[in-house]
Amino acid sequence: MNKDQIKKLQKNVGVNSDGFIGRDTFTALFKKLGASDVRANELALAANVHMRTYKILDSANRFVHFIAQLAHESGNFRYMEEIASGAAYEGRKDLGNVIAGDGKRYKGRGPIQLTGRANYRKYGQALGFDFENHPEIVAYPSVGMLVACKYWSDNRLNELADQDDVLAITKKINGGTNGLADRKAHFAKLKSWV
Repeated sequence: MNKDQIKKLQKNVGVNSDGFIGRDTFTALFKKLGASDVRANELALAANVHMRTYKILDSANRFVHFIAQLAHESGNFRYMEEIASGAAYEGRKDLGNVIAGDGKRYKGRGPIQLTGRANYRKYGQALGFDFENHPEIVAYPSVGMLVACKYWSDNRLNELADQDDVLAITKKINGGTNGLADRKAHFAKLKSWV
């Protein structure tokens, strides 16, 4: 994102418009989107580091697509764990849920709603956490933000954001098109802020 886009975002979220995105800007953004004060601070701490590492801040499109998708997945950053029980994922071999109880144990968590034993194992191993034996860790906002950034990068979603392809991004995150209209609405709102 360039300095002018950052200043516009800062103005829209109500912080000092200095053109340098950091923890205060992220905290204000997450609060404005619906996160509690505590959750906004935790998400901001991680976003300030990991969104840079995974090159999500390299362009406004990447930033807006990323935040829009996460806003949809997490109910505007209010939920770091899926509200449903996870029973619908029971026996889903495509998610690696092969042991009785896996559906509930590996239900969606974090702002991107990581789902399924296979994903918990994959991202835990990649990031140095034991998510498979301790899936609840993904629901910690700071850890969940790291997982979201890694998932975004691994699935080459920066490239799809560069192409402005909300449909393809949605399919990579959701496996289908659930909530597409809401995702587009989040995108349009956030795009107007930068």
